[in-house]
Amino acid sequence: MATGTNNAPFKKKTKDSLFTRINKWLHLWLGLASGIIVLIVCVTGCIWVFNEEITALLEPETKIEKQDKTVLKPSQISAIAAQAYPKMVVAYAQYIQGRAINVTLRNPRERERRGGGTTLKVNPYTGEIISREVRKKGEIDFFRFILNGHRNLWLPREIGRPIVNYGTLVFTVILITGLIWWYPKKWNKSTVDKSFKIKWGASFKRLNLDLHNVLGFYAMLFLLTIALTGMVFGIRWYSEGLYWITSGGEKLTEFRNMKSDTLNIKHLYSPQQAMDIAWAKVTAKHPRSEGFYYAFPVTSQAKATIGITVYPSAGQFYNNQSYTFDQHSLKEIKGKGVYAASFEESGFGGKLRKMNYDIHIGSILGFPGKLLAFLSALIGASLPITGFLVWYGRKFKKKKPSKLSVAELNKAGLAPKPKLRTISKQEEQVFQLNTEGTKI
Repeated sequence: MATGTNNAPFKKKTKDSLFTRINKWLHLWLGLASGIIVLIVCVTGCIWVFNEEITALLEPETKIEKQDKTVLKPSQISAIAAQAYPKMVVAYAQYIQGRAINVTLRNPRERERRGGGTTLKVNPYTGEIISREVRKKGEIDFFRFILNGHRNLWLPREIGRPIVNYGTLVFTVILITGLIWWYPKKWNKSTVDKSFKIKWGASFKRLNLDLHNVLGFYAMLFLLTIALTGMVFGIRWYSEGLYWITSGGEKLTEFRNMKSDTLNIKHLYSPQQAMDIAWAKVTAKHPRSEGFYYAFPVTSQAKATIGITVYPSAGQFYNNQSYTFDQHSLKEIKGKGVYAASFEESGFGGKLRKMNYDIHIGSILGFPGKLLAFLSALIGASLPITGFLVWYGRKFKKKKPSKLSVAELNKAGLAPKPKLRTISKQEEQVFQLNTEGTKI
């Protein structure tokens, strides 16, 4: 082993601190463990962001120009559905300005809709049925399939949902450790170029590393926002803790279905009349809203209520307002908690909670926000792939020996010694004759 000054030409590698080693270890192994989860969730998220736009594009016949006419009343929708499917009843209807009304039917003997069902697309002005879709129990449409993958990885709910929820939490840790690993130790031109620029003409190995580091940095803030808002839907302690912090110590009340009063039932209205009166009350308060969602009461259940939700802005959900009515007396039932108050009435924590979904999919900023969420999720889907390739290349690819100059090797005392060859007697005689012939 060479000692002393022989080691001078070699730069001694500085050892990483314990914090740095732990950070790198967490980023690597958490990334490898959650890679497939992140990939599926991000890809399905990319598709889901534009589900409304894609659906409208694939169903051009459902586009209905806005007219200076009143749209169909709930009783008229029920009559149209009853004529087409006498053995079924309307479960709910959804109306978006400029589109056909989506009317979902169910079997009256089923208390809840568990897959399958019939959906009608109805012209909101003429009542014409534009299209019909009948699905058997267990059948789902394309975007429901995408959403199931996004939330459950297409596994049973009780298995897939916790995996996605805590996989998202792990992804949050990966993003933070990745930023710490990415942060340059020295801010010079070389490190800045490596940290902020992609060298497109470089080798595949260098290009892949740049795609992982640089794109990961640019998308990190947006991916972190998507992950943090996503955990609100699945991790209860996180959801309640976030609301407690943002609301100044308020407790998040659970959402509870409200019930009609069954102690003094007076059949003052038929179900159709009750829906029309409730509809008239709500639309009078919100004449310029872009969308409505109305849930018809289950007449076989005395406690069932009438529900109508108003969406003032197209493509956004944060400022929606929900109304619940007793199906017997049409008395408005007021809920409690963050979900019952309107957006304007809510405090900071309540407003943030109502905006959570719009922030998650980017619609809080309109179409540009959705595009930003799409691109961020697309980059997020690429990170497990590029990260795996970086790890695989370093772990399993043979390293080439470093090329040092002969002078450096000599200084270090590591230069290879020339091999000595034993000469034959004949070669020795010839050498002697030649040397004797040169003597003066």
